[in-house]
Amino acid sequence: MPATPPGAASDPLDAAIDAAIDAASAPESADGRTVLDARDVSRALTRISHEILERNKGAADLVLLGLQTRGVPLAQRIAEKIAAVEGHPVATGSLDVTMYRDDLRSHPTRGPQRTAIPASGIDGKVVVLVDDVLFSGRTVRAALDAVSDLGRPAAVRLAVLVDRGHRELPIRADHVGKNLPSARSERVGVRLAETDGVDEVRISGGGPA
Repeated sequence: MPATPPGAASDPLDAAIDAAIDAASAPESADGRTVLDARDVSRALTRISHEILERNKGAADLVLLGLQTRGVPLAQRIAEKIAAVEGHPVATGSLDVTMYRDDLRSHPTRGPQRTAIPASGIDGKVVVLVDDVLFSGRTVRAALDAVSDLGRPAAVRLAVLVDRGHRELPIRADHVGKNLPSARSERVGVRLAETDGVDEVRISGGGPA
C-alpha cells in the first residue's frame, strides 16, 4: 500500500478535519486571509500528537524540543495532549538555533534566545523537533546541527504546524498539521495565544497561491 504523505488525510476522520480546515478559510482582506483558526490549530495539534504516539509506539524515551519562538508553545501543547493519553508527563525543552544558521549575513535575525534541555538529556531518546512553519528548511538544518552538539539521540524527527513548501534543502517533516501551498512571495504568519493572544494562521501578500 502506498505511504500516505505527512499531512494528508489517511482516514475519514482526517479527511473531515482537512475539509473543515479548508472550509474555514475566510475571504481575503487587506492584511491577508485566515487559513486556520483556533479550532483548526487545536485539531491539527491533536492529529500530530496521535501520529507521534503511533509512530513511537507510546511516549517512552520521547523528548519534544520546540524551536524558538513559536515552536516552544506548540511543543508544550503537543506534550500536554500526549500526556492526556499516556497518563504521564512528556519531556519537553526549547532550542535556539540562531548561531547555527547559515544565512545570518543575508537574513539578519533576532538575538539568541533560551535553549533548555530536559535534565535527562537527549542521548538515546527519540527527539521530535517542533516548529510552526516549514519553509526553506534552513532553520531545521540549523536545529539538527544544534542537536548534534547537545547529545546523540536514537532518532530525530520533525513536526510542524504548517508546511508551506519551497524547500531549499532536502528536508521533510514527519508530522504536518496542514500542508499549505503558497507563492514564495506570500507571507505565512502563525499567531499563538501564548505569544500573540490568539491562535490563527494567516497568509498575505504576493499573488494567488
